[in-house]
Amino acid sequence: MQNLFITSGDMLANWKEAFATGKAFNAITPAVIDALRQTDAVLWLHEESGRQAQVLEVIARILQSVPGAKLVVLSNIPEQQQAMQVLNAGALGYCHAHSAAEALTEVRAVVIHGGLWLGRDLLQRLIRATVALAGNSSGQVESALSKLTQRERDVALEAAKGHSNKEIARQLDITERTVKAHISACFERLGVKDRLQLALMLNEKTNLKL
Repeated sequence: MQNLFITSGDMLANWKEAFATGKAFNAITPAVIDALRQTDAVLWLHEESGRQAQVLEVIARILQSVPGAKLVVLSNIPEQQQAMQVLNAGALGYCHAHSAAEALTEVRAVVIHGGLWLGRDLLQRLIRATVALAGNSSGQVESALSKLTQRERDVALEAAKGHSNKEIARQLDITERTVKAHISACFERLGVKDRLQLALMLNEKTNLKL
């Protein structure tokens, strides 16, 4: 499991807590490019103040060398517009640079399996902006939910609202490990890759309509 960080300084404490064997680089080196060819490698790009354009250039350069590379942008001040730009450029994830270690490990799990990751606030804004175009009928939503057990339904609906695993565990009085297991089962049963797809599929039930 390789986690490579491109940053102007050292790894932040939360990065080290999440990935004890992670390595920090100040630039894209041949070693970084070689590592990204491994299926378990994730490159975390630290977008610091004034470096947005540079991050977009780095994403383009990396994907030109390693199509399919798994990239996540860590922003000091996350913004919706920036999130859309980096995802459009080819990144698979976008989150706060100071996210808790457990959140970072969750981000990694999602992108490794081909999904997209956005923080709760950005996810909800994106859902609100797109639900009118991707709305499902009551029948379609119920058909999807019928494929899940009752507990999986409970977890799926909370996840679709943008709640974190910790929040879901607290609300449903179950462990985070159980939440993760249920979410994985939901993704598999419903044929979705990430929470955004899940949210759009279940939008009628999430109370996130326009």
